[in-house]
Amino acid sequence: MAERIDIDGVSVSPDHFIGNRRVSSPRTFETRCPFDWDRKLADVALGDADTAKQAVAAATEAFPAWAALSAKERAAYLNRLSDLIEENKEKLALVECLDMAMLLESLQLRVISRAALNFRNYADLAVEHEERVWSSKGTLNRVIRMPAGPALIITPWNAPFMLSTWKCAPALAAGNTVILKPAEWSPLSASMLGDLIDEAGFPPGVFNIVQGGAEIGNALTSDPGIKRISFTGSVPTARVIGRNAAENIVPFTAELGGKSALLVFEDADIDAAAKKAAGQYDDSGQVCMAGSRVIVQESVKDEFLERFNHYADQHVLGDSMDPATTVSAMIHPTHVERVLGFIERARERGDEIVRGGKRWKEGQNWVEPTLIMPRDNNSEVVQSEIFGPVLTFQTFASEEDGVALANSTQYGLSGIVYTGNAERAERVGRQVRGGTVWVNTFLVRDLTAPFGGIGISGIGREGGDYALDFHSDLKTLQILEQSVK
Repeated sequence: MAERIDIDGVSVSPDHFIGNRRVSSPRTFETRCPFDWDRKLADVALGDADTAKQAVAAATEAFPAWAALSAKERAAYLNRLSDLIEENKEKLALVECLDMAMLLESLQLRVISRAALNFRNYADLAVEHEERVWSSKGTLNRVIRMPAGPALIITPWNAPFMLSTWKCAPALAAGNTVILKPAEWSPLSASMLGDLIDEAGFPPGVFNIVQGGAEIGNALTSDPGIKRISFTGSVPTARVIGRNAAENIVPFTAELGGKSALLVFEDADIDAAAKKAAGQYDDSGQVCMAGSRVIVQESVKDEFLERFNHYADQHVLGDSMDPATTVSAMIHPTHVERVLGFIERARERGDEIVRGGKRWKEGQNWVEPTLIMPRDNNSEVVQSEIFGPVLTFQTFASEEDGVALANSTQYGLSGIVYTGNAERAERVGRQVRGGTVWVNTFLVRDLTAPFGGIGISGIGREGGDYALDFHSDLKTLQILEQSVK
């Protein structure tokens, strides 16, 4: 077991968490602070196939007793964990800010509390869920949710703590044990979740954390002991996981990339729409649901751009711990180069770089907030997810044309529509292709609503009872009513 590390006064373990014990590995990988890249935060245990076997064995051993608890008994554990997250909010926010570069103020005010709410919400949902009961053809019918078994949760590097809790909470509430594999680029706040699980008194093996990349990922997704896989990440990785899951006939959900449209009609509140569009640069555009394709009705193009530039000019790039900063550093130099590659190829093909388009401060992990007017809709920057502070700008003449542009990619995670007309809001909201479509707002989430993508944006749904159903095996019990008293 490696020594715990001190991160600005917060104690964090760089090891795996298996069976409520910290487990080291002979190999490690380093994690660095995105907005201070010279600062190495930790050497983190790099898991392998043997680590995967240990985690699956621990989760398998713990499963029967955890599954046998009532939903109310499991809820007590989840509520204690929720309380501990709130009590440790400042520490979690600090570590995640340093490890991933999300703005500290945002983490403190909203994101970590949402993580606590995820556990409390699913504790309540699991208890409140009622079995479906009805009579038919002389039989009493009952649909029962049975815990499925060890669940593998694989999470991305953006908002790592909140997204880990979003996926782990329903798995635990449903009665499954969990193996969490966070992303290599930002593993530290997820590691802290193991300490809180232990403090909350969860039985050993109910919740496990393993760290690493493709090697341990392949071992886990191929293991027949895994009974559910929930993944958020890239399309190429999802294809690999999907093939592995198919070998063992394991249910698999995937929340993948987005290339969402922000569709603005001439009857909209143009100032509000422009402000929201400029807000898509938050977190350096490293948000899967971001409205990265701004599509504006031709008649209000000039007014929109004037207001958009006004709000975009107000952004401040800088240290994520500084309250004045509005655009954080990007996660990793490799990702910065990837984003800059998109911009350079767009420039070479004749797309117009309206603003930004280059690195902010040589050698650092910021890219200037960038707006590109593509030469045509086939441009790579229109059709491919960039996952950076890069928006495209297109115009349309009619409602039909606007909807067609909004639906012209392979993605379908979400969409944003701005209009002042109630009938259009309903009509266009239904037509825009996406698992979630917001009208005159963005990122307002009801945790009981389904969430997921269409097309290459994913398969399956999470949220509310949809996640509880995914993490369960549904049984129909039929009893001949006249045969029992």
